[in-house]
Amino acid sequence: METYIFENDLKVFGTEVKDFPNGIDNAFNELIKKTGDGAGKRNYYGLSSVNSDGKIIYTALAEEKNNNEASKYNYKTYTIEKGEYCYTELKNWRSNTNCIKDIFCEMLKDKHINNMKPCIEWYKNDEEMWCMMRSL
Repeated sequence: METYIFENDLKVFGTEVKDFPNGIDNAFNELIKKTGDGAGKRNYYGLSSVNSDGKIIYTALAEEKNNNEASKYNYKTYTIEKGEYCYTELKNWRSNTNCIKDIFCEMLKDKHINNMKPCIEWYKNDEEMWCMMRSL
């Protein structure tokens, strides 16, 4: 596992995926269509956490490039907290989405991971994605 530091809080916007995992592609495609930026031109993130009922809550997000961009596109705003994150890189992620769950399960076993924070997928481009978790 590698580490990466977000020097500042990251403002993002997007929507909760109601029909997880089936609705993930549609949620990101809608974000890309509205912003006009594909992966590589804008950072996209997936945030997942488990609610009190044990259900996974997944949110598809785009990095906010301009103030009020979220309201312009009618999305909720979120913040990815600054700080140190551990990550595992996943190449050719489109063909390997079945591995994402396993990567996060392995990461959660690490004593340096803050398992009270959400799992983050950072879609760096159409080929490379990072599975990230906040460090303690």
